[in-house]
Amino acid sequence: MTQVVVSPCVGLCSTTVGDNVCRGCQRHDQEILRWFSLDGDERERRIGELDALRIEVAANFVEVIDEDLLERQMRRHRVRFRSSQPAASRVIELLRVGRDRIGDLAAYGIVLRRGVPDQPQQLYAAISQALQQAGEERRTLHLESGPDGAQQWKPLS
Repeated sequence: MTQVVVSPCVGLCSTTVGDNVCRGCQRHDQEILRWFSLDGDERERRIGELDALRIEVAANFVEVIDEDLLERQMRRHRVRFRSSQPAASRVIELLRVGRDRIGDLAAYGIVLRRGVPDQPQQLYAAISQALQQAGEERRTLHLESGPDGAQQWKPLS
């Protein structure tokens, strides 16, 4: 029996205002629509894809040098995360929730890459923009051409 997987939703669904990819969880519109019809293994696979996307994007901006410190700070500030969520993916949640309260990212076990914004608000904006672009690219991977040449969704299972 497979384990029940929670939704990657963070309560910031921008697909309701017309985005094809959610700015909160990076799932695309059809993925969100069909999420609860997917079996646990498929949900796990998709969450893994989303974490990989976040890791890839975050790595261009930050490096987590102390995962334990990051986790302690996230718990202290009551920022939700999955226990299996990789540290770089957690950074995005931390910035999403705490970007207006964070002063020194080093206090969270995070160092900035050279040339990225050093203010948490601007850093989050840059990461969010990069995530949106990467999410759109991921969305196109889930499309295929139908017999008539029109784009259609590949089966989600």
